[in-house]
Amino acid sequence: MAIKVNVQYGQPTDPEAFEKYYTETHLPLAATMAGFTNLELCKVVGSPDGTPSDVYRTAEIWWDSEADMQKTLGSPEGQATVADIANFATGGANVFISTVD
Repeated sequence: MAIKVNVQYGQPTDPEAFEKYYTETHLPLAATMAGFTNLELCKVVGSPDGTPSDVYRTAEIWWDSEADMQKTLGSPEGQATVADIANFATGGANVFISTVD
């Protein structure tokens, strides 16, 4: 059964600064992690009813197993990537783990 980490970034106080840090610092740091099978990055454009969303961006990182995920996240690169979220997610971040049916 596949497993994934989901990250939902709240609306940042400065979207331009968020994007700069996210693309120039955070994503290259995340790219140093090994062992995941899929990565999906999304920028939220709104809600179905047309109102703004409280979520600014999402990220999903997939693994084939929980053991693979734990190995990646337990690595120095994984720990640094998770710790880095606090450096730029001024709108907060909701991070959770899901199994894939």
